[in-house]
Amino acid sequence: MQKMTGGEAVVKSLIANGVDTLFGLPGVQNDWLYNALYDHQDQIRVIHTRHEQGAAYMALGYAMATGGPAVYSIVPGPGFLNSSAALATAYGLNAKVLCLSGQIPTHTIGQELGVLHEINDQLGIMKRLTKWAERVNSPAEAPLLIGEAFRQMASGRPRPTALEIPMDILSSRKAVDLDVPIAPPFNPVVDTDRVEKAADWLGNAKYPMIYCGTGALEVSAEIRALAEALQAPVVGYRTGQGVMDARHELSLHLPPSHEYWKKTDLVLAIGTNLRVPAKWGKDDNLKIIQIDVDPTAHGKHVKPDLTITAKAEDVIPLLAQRTAVYNSKRASIKEEMQAIKQQWAADTAFLEMQGSYLRLIRQELGEDGIFLDELTQVGFASRIMYPTYHPRTYISTGYQGTLGYGFATGLGAKVAMPDKPVVAIAGDGGFMFTMQELATAVQHKIGLVTIIFNNNAYGNVQQMQKGLYDGKVIASDLVNPDFVAMAKAFGANGVRATTLDECRSAMQQGFESDLPTIIEVPVGEVPSIDRFRNMGKVRG
Repeated sequence: MQKMTGGEAVVKSLIANGVDTLFGLPGVQNDWLYNALYDHQDQIRVIHTRHEQGAAYMALGYAMATGGPAVYSIVPGPGFLNSSAALATAYGLNAKVLCLSGQIPTHTIGQELGVLHEINDQLGIMKRLTKWAERVNSPAEAPLLIGEAFRQMASGRPRPTALEIPMDILSSRKAVDLDVPIAPPFNPVVDTDRVEKAADWLGNAKYPMIYCGTGALEVSAEIRALAEALQAPVVGYRTGQGVMDARHELSLHLPPSHEYWKKTDLVLAIGTNLRVPAKWGKDDNLKIIQIDVDPTAHGKHVKPDLTITAKAEDVIPLLAQRTAVYNSKRASIKEEMQAIKQQWAADTAFLEMQGSYLRLIRQELGEDGIFLDELTQVGFASRIMYPTYHPRTYISTGYQGTLGYGFATGLGAKVAMPDKPVVAIAGDGGFMFTMQELATAVQHKIGLVTIIFNNNAYGNVQQMQKGLYDGKVIASDLVNPDFVAMAKAFGANGVRATTLDECRSAMQQGFESDLPTIIEVPVGEVPSIDRFRNMGKVRG
């Protein structure tokens, strides 16, 4: 037992849980937390931001790039609410993000006294945006609750957690036991009978196919081996991209898998709810096996014929081993996959503007560079065209579709992976959501390369207004700053690229710099991918 402040207890508990980086924005309710962080600068690096949403998005990027936990700290009330969009996105992406929020003095909580940053039931809001949230009521509770926050993230379906800590708890000095025992993470035990049944079905299927989401990111090699044994196409959309190397003959983007869906007799869904393929129909000749650590995920969009509730890391190696017992040597489907891919290339040839820049980015990122999409036409096209080579090298918002997340999230990914090239794309509208974090990137020397495709509009909104609503364009035209001059004013690198070669040169220079690089690419209207969003029912 040692006497220490609540702030010291929090910081020492973070260190004990392996945290070496914290994103945050200090304020009066967190003074004693940052006092403790000052005393432990040799163990925890603090990346302080210009806005709370920037801190939370950076933590999200860090978590998505590593697969491990990331932590951000903000003041309560408006500070916490400013971070809530990123927290909701982390929830949708199954990201291990810990939100540490300050709180008003304990005796004033819920009293509606008009205390600085007071909001009604902050903890209740936290609980609705996270997997687990609690309040630290004494310095002695800090090690236990912080340990539990990390345990919750590692148990079952990974999702964000949160703690609020009143300012009087952070400042009070009490006896604290830093070695409190924390229960190990809980994960479901694999039902071997169900695995055996699944192996039987897979081994005897004629045209199996595999769909992957975030739950499959940690078993890429095992899925590849299983797919090769079964000669089964492997499909990732946004969160599952990179589970199967896009260069592999069995790898498919989501829309071209629509063609194979017509004939498949068995779909293996790993860590995904099959939201999009579910619309393509199901009949008696198609069986679906769903593997997910979250039992509530089964059957969200299509009823599976067999479910296995467990982590993919625990299931897939065993499933592959048992499938080999039932499987027979299969003829290669390489030519069929090549034909599907060639047709897909022809079907998407009209997306030449997006395709050209995506090919350029892919070439310059090399083997293991990280790409972040955005809610822009190039970003939409990346979901169905960009070739991802490895897990966690394609970062997306998932179903949240969080406009403006990309730049700040990219900064977090670059902090996590400083030795890898990282490129974030953005539209001019979305970039302005977090552009102030250019100052953060310059101050902390975060060498992210960001490409802004500037059409002086909320382009996707305007495209819909023109195409779906008889040209009723309203509130979607934008007046923008000179992005190159703005970048330079912040002390960042700024380049305007009007050709692919100019963009390539700017990217290469940006990768060599320890400062952020902004590349503005002026664009006009570009073709839409909307025809591929709802591809129609083909079964049932």
